[in-house]
Amino acid sequence: MCALFESAPLQPVGSIEPAPFTFPKIAGAEIAAAIYRNRVAGDFYDCFRVGTERALFGLLDVAGRADTNRRILDATQKTFRSLGTELFSSPDINESDAMVQICIRLNHKIMEEAGGVHSCPAFIGCYHERFGTLCYTNAGHTPGLLRDGAGVVELASTGLPLGLFSHATCDAPTVAIEKEAALLLVSRGAVEGKARDGDGDDAEPGLARAKELLQSDRSQSAQALCTSILHELGEAPGEQLVPEDMTALALVRTA
Repeated sequence: MCALFESAPLQPVGSIEPAPFTFPKIAGAEIAAAIYRNRVAGDFYDCFRVGTERALFGLLDVAGRADTNRRILDATQKTFRSLGTELFSSPDINESDAMVQICIRLNHKIMEEAGGVHSCPAFIGCYHERFGTLCYTNAGHTPGLLRDGAGVVELASTGLPLGLFSHATCDAPTVAIEKEAALLLVSRGAVEGKARDGDGDDAEPGLARAKELLQSDRSQSAQALCTSILHELGEAPGEQLVPEDMTALALVRTA
């Protein structure tokens, strides 16, 4: 299994690297990720096939620096993979129920490994190839941004971050992904801090900028979309006081 949160090779500030991971083939769609600057904190992403018509993916942010939360990162990724395979592989599952279950059990695992509270915002999605639908949960993560013919909408939080409350629950809605639509996930570090807005630490200006960029972007692939968006967000005016992971993950429906 790939360790998708391993530290990337040191890169000059401003450099963007494709995610060091081979994403699975998805019929009628593609998925990719990219990283800006050095990976220092707890962002990790994963994507793998579950059954013959579904792909499960996630962008999670385990609190703390990667050099101190490695054990929690390891356990979270292993649990994500094992639960995803267990809960989503059957062709006749209720995707919403399975999504709620994976969040509940990931939440318990994070708290167990941390020995208490340990925040982990997470966006987890299950894409169904035949139906072109996305069942997702947003556990306190930066909103997902979905662009289609009607514009860009936010897939906002459907529950609290994982790792905070042992009995926390979440909702798992389903949305249609029409042809040529694109889903963009960006980590907190890509939209928060003075480097995003030049004045204060409110995430809203950075998120608004990401929406504008997604609306106007004409990239033809998921990889190009991630690279383009991160470049624009990373080169925004201002000086970020504390380095943060800046990661983008995109799902683009091509047919």
